[in-house]
Amino acid sequence: MDVGIICIGKLKEAYWRDACAEYAKRLSAHCRFSIIELAEARVPKDPTEGDIRRALSEEGARILERCTPGSWVAALCIEGDLLTSEKLAQRMAAVTIGGKSSMFFIIGGSHGLAPEVTARADAKISMGRMTFPHQLARVMVCEQVYRAFAINSGSRYHK
Repeated sequence: MDVGIICIGKLKEAYWRDACAEYAKRLSAHCRFSIIELAEARVPKDPTEGDIRRALSEEGARILERCTPGSWVAALCIEGDLLTSEKLAQRMAAVTIGGKSSMFFIIGGSHGLAPEVTARADAKISMGRMTFPHQLARVMVCEQVYRAFAINSGSRYHK
């Protein structure tokens, strides 16, 4: 199984990169894991709605280019479903059993995700009603993907 996180922006601080690297190392026992970082679209300091729509469209096009045909895609967005770790594990297992060979978790930039991305998504998942920095959200997704594999394999990690 190929599992990827497609995200807008780079991790600047070493501690975020180290955390993601640790989960990537752990995930290597379960899947081919990758993080694809895409550049954030530039917007003026005080962007108009049009500027934001243009930026989202630009980012969305780059995100969709990276979603391979036939892959399962989960958009991380506030309007998504609230899932427990066990429910995420069940969904990921169902994707695998359903014959998909790749899955992507999409994390947008500071203005969210383009409507084209959420329309393409097979699932919309919310990490909660609170707002998290994108860097922390990426670490959290890495951890939850690892936890899902641990749950599905019967590992003690989840306990």
